[in-house]
Amino acid sequence: MLLQQDVEEAFDMLVLRYKNHLLNYIYRYIGSLETAEDMLQETFIRLYQKRMLYQPVGRFSTWLYTIASNLAKSELRRPHRRYTVAIIREPEYEEDPESEILDVEPGPDKRTDTLIKNERIQEALARLPDAFREAVILRDVQELQYEEICDILDLPLGTIKSRINRGRSMLQKMLKDIYD
Repeated sequence: MLLQQDVEEAFDMLVLRYKNHLLNYIYRYIGSLETAEDMLQETFIRLYQKRMLYQPVGRFSTWLYTIASNLAKSELRRPHRRYTVAIIREPEYEEDPESEILDVEPGPDKRTDTLIKNERIQEALARLPDAFREAVILRDVQELQYEEICDILDLPLGTIKSRINRGRSMLQKMLKDIYD
C-alpha cells in the first residue's frame, strides 16, 4: 500500500475519498458538527500515525471506520459530554451578477420543513442507545454492507441485524408524527 510507503499523495487521495463519508458518520453518531469535524481530523491523524499497522487482508474502509468509531465512542464516554444537536449548515454561495441561474431550489417553506425534519431525526438518533445508533448509522446513513459493519464493530452478523432492526423500530416510534 502506497500509504505505508509514506507517499503523501496517497494520504491526500484517502482524505479526499473518505472525508465526507466519515464526517457524516461521526456527525450522525455524535450530534455536533463542530466536534465531528475535530474527530474527523483526529481520525486522519491516527490513520497516518498507525498506517504501518494496516494489514491488507480486509477492506481499508473497514479499518478507517473502526478508527472513527472508536474515537466517537470515546467522545461519548467523556464525563463532560452533553448531547447536542447541531442545525445543518446551509451552504454559502457567492453571487455572480453575470450568471443567471434558474431557481430550482425548493421554496423557503420546503427548506424549513426539511431542516426541522433533519433536526428531529438527529435528535432521535441521539436518544438511541449507543449500540443501536452506531449500527443504524453505519447501515442506513453510510450504506455499508452487513459484513463490513460486522468487521467494524467486531460483532456477529445476527447481533448486527438485531441492533439495526431494534434501532429502526425505536426511530419509527420516536418519529411517527413526522411521517404520518
